[in-house]
Amino acid sequence: MKLDRIYTRSGDDGRTSLGDGARLPKFHARVTAYGTVDEANAAIGIAMLHIEDAPVRDVLTRIQNDLFDLGADLCRPEREHRKVEPLRVSERQVTWLEETIDSFNAGLSPLDSFVLPGGSAPSAHFHHARTVVRRAERYMTEVAYQEPVNPAALRYANRLSDLLFVLARYLNDKGRSDTLWKPGRHR
Repeated sequence: MKLDRIYTRSGDDGRTSLGDGARLPKFHARVTAYGTVDEANAAIGIAMLHIEDAPVRDVLTRIQNDLFDLGADLCRPEREHRKVEPLRVSERQVTWLEETIDSFNAGLSPLDSFVLPGGSAPSAHFHHARTVVRRAERYMTEVAYQEPVNPAALRYANRLSDLLFVLARYLNDKGRSDTLWKPGRHR
């Protein structure tokens, strides 16, 4: 891939091109889904500014790359009779997220309530990124109700939000600095 020109003027009419050349309005659910994946990637980039923990940074770098894979997957609708197989998120990527969740979650204090977003700056940024990923997942699901979407892509988004939650807790002194929801506390 070579990007030597940033503007193309092709979107000036309110439509954008998918990876297969099809043109859709920029408000189409598919475009909104991969645009929100891009937003999630940016939120993770902001979170990374607050992270010095090398293993966490390594995980985030891999996730940011995988989010480009996810965007590429979403911008190429599933169609039959392709000359070249498009890039798709794989079950292997989903399994890696699950293994990473298990690894970081193993050392966390157990929960007996929901966690309020915050605690530390890095944790707050992870909670924000988690909510953006959840929004992307909702848009992806909307597309999946209208046309085929790679099931592994949907699972990837779901697991990624789980991982971001676990990492938020990990960065809150392994959950010891979490602020827990106290239902009805101020009634």
